[in-house]
Amino acid sequence: MKNYKYLIIGGGMVSDDAARGIRELDDSGTIGILSADVDAPYSRPALTKKLWTDPSFSWDQVPLGTQDATGADLDLETEVTSIDREEHQVRTADGQTVGYQRLLLATGVHPRELDRAEDDAVIYFRSARDYHRVRHLATPGRRFVIVGGGYIGSELAAALIGQQCEVTLILPGQTLGGSMFPADIAAGYQRLFTDAGVKILPGRQASVIARNGRTTVVTLNDGSSLDADTVIAGLGTVPATELAESADLKVDDGVVVDAHLRTSDPSIWAAGDVACYPDAILGRTRVEHVDSARKMGHAVGRSMAGDPEPYTYTPYFYSVVFGVGWQAVGTLDPSMDVLETQTGDGKPVAIYLNSAGEPVGVLLWQAEGRLDAARALLARRPTDRQEIARSIQ
Repeated sequence: MKNYKYLIIGGGMVSDDAARGIRELDDSGTIGILSADVDAPYSRPALTKKLWTDPSFSWDQVPLGTQDATGADLDLETEVTSIDREEHQVRTADGQTVGYQRLLLATGVHPRELDRAEDDAVIYFRSARDYHRVRHLATPGRRFVIVGGGYIGSELAAALIGQQCEVTLILPGQTLGGSMFPADIAAGYQRLFTDAGVKILPGRQASVIARNGRTTVVTLNDGSSLDADTVIAGLGTVPATELAESADLKVDDGVVVDAHLRTSDPSIWAAGDVACYPDAILGRTRVEHVDSARKMGHAVGRSMAGDPEPYTYTPYFYSVVFGVGWQAVGTLDPSMDVLETQTGDGKPVAIYLNSAGEPVGVLLWQAEGRLDAARALLARRPTDRQEIARSIQ
């Protein structure tokens, strides 16, 4: 049986940063990484961003080099099925038992799936394997239907239209970005896509997806249908908490951790998309974005290796399509009172206010260099609207 001082379950970006964080404080403790993926840890945002938009960015720049940098043992295609907290061991699907002194859950999330879709009729885009499959299929004229207009759906729509594919984007809402952005910004955001040739079907949902020979037929909730060569779904995710739940760890919209990223078991930590943590500014939350994965991964590695400092970083999230980029911190909910203003150089800013008039989210539209000001505003929570507006300028 293998035994490790540090054992990490999950092979994403969190595991890479955690191993590097461990090595900053412990240069000899053994590290094991058990990953269900077929690829070593890699930069996940590249799958929908730079690999499609930057001709100088190639696949060999995507892997993170975790083993070479940290000396960790990496077992791929290895699914962990249970945790024995008393024995400090985990079991894998192929019958291995692996021991640990300190365990990290970096299990990430599962994509939401359509209820009425035939097997293999839909690509639930999450992994490098999915990227390679879609990239191979992305030939000029190929008909893609994308279900869902979140990060994955919108970024892939932009990427595929750039490959001269035919792209139809199915949205449950009336405007792309309408669930996050104020109406005027969302309308402009949607025009970026329609001007580029993306066909948008708002207010629709896919009810049935089935194959008809070499064609995939997407039936919508209004009874209409459309034919596709390839269907991709980006319907959001759910945290992968099964292991934590079966081990009787505290779970509530993710694995609950303290300010040191420890779970309810002092020998087990959790970080990344799966972790529900006490953010210093936002309160208890769970964040599914790369900035959170990297910063929390580094912090949890150091915590496992004995760093007494709590995790106090508040992450941001972002997207870039058609050369237009935005960044945000906190809650983006356009049903709130939204204070729209501008930076000194005229870039749009939207500040989301709760029922008490306090800022709880900031959207920066092509306004670089103001994330620290946004974080400071959310930490102060003033209620004077003029002061709020001035704070981001």
